[in-house]
Amino acid sequence: MAASRYRKFLRLIEEWPVDSSKRGRDLATHIRQRVAKEFSRGENTTINEKTCDRKYEALMRIHKDFYRQKYPRMHDTSATGSSAEDCHRVMATDTIEEMNELNKSIWTRFKESISGNKEGAS
Repeated sequence: MAASRYRKFLRLIEEWPVDSSKRGRDLATHIRQRVAKEFSRGENTTINEKTCDRKYEALMRIHKDFYRQKYPRMHDTSATGSSAEDCHRVMATDTIEEMNELNKSIWTRFKESISGNKEGAS
């Protein structure tokens, strides 16, 4: 029975797109890693079928936007009033790295400029 569940998970992760703007923080990447870990022996892995089925159904509800359809929103904005595109841009890894760089203290930036080290000096 693990073989059929393994194949279901493989089909699910094939359908789930990876968001390259969220390097190291993408849900699809995390799910792929977890499936690889949970099914370490592929179709021959021994699993708890009930738990496996619950996890699969939960992921399918997320993937198929079950709750988004069940509880439709009046407007396509966030709590801040920002559009989905704006939120996506703000949450991109590159944007977060830029903001972290801007938020460094003046002293840290001064030490980096003197040492020539972008990672910070000791």
